[in-house]
Amino acid sequence: MKTDIEIAQEAVKLPIKEVAESYGIVEDDLELYGKYKAKITDELWQQVKDRPDGKLVLVTAINPTPAG
Repeated sequence: MKTDIEIAQEAVKLPIKEVAESYGIVEDDLELYGKYKAKITDELWQQVKDRPDGKLVLVTAINPTPAG
């Protein structure tokens, strides 16, 4: 079985602008945090929040430490 680090190192990251573009989100609607992370602007959220087919995905992570 592969370790978590082996899996992570094999992953191919796509630039967030490219991912957003595939969903029809233009760069002006993004708050970029480097090449691979972004938040959508409040203006875009206000435009799409009431769409019945919309989904809100919250992503968070905690890196484990030796102390637990």
